[in-house]
Amino acid sequence: MSAITRKEVEHVANLARLKLTEEEAERYTKDLNAILEFAAKLNELDTSSVEPTSHATDVKNVMREDVNRPSLSREDALKNAPDHEDGQFKVPAVFE
Repeated sequence: MSAITRKEVEHVANLARLKLTEEEAERYTKDLNAILEFAAKLNELDTSSVEPTSHATDVKNVMREDVNRPSLSREDALKNAPDHEDGQFKVPAVFE
């Protein structure tokens, strides 16, 4: 991987509308290059026998079965509503 230059850091900061001090630009250049060096080290590892995963741990679906069961009737649901109209809850307008 190629190193990131200070000019590239300043360009990205400008695109993000960030004002960097001289010290910050220098520090970010060093930090980003350290990250790239670490990624290059990871690329040296032999991962040919490692199975690809989408999660670090084994994930299982923990949702219950979708079972049809009785529920409240419309009349019962609207019984304690402060206001309703045409079988629906009536609420104050959110937009003017």
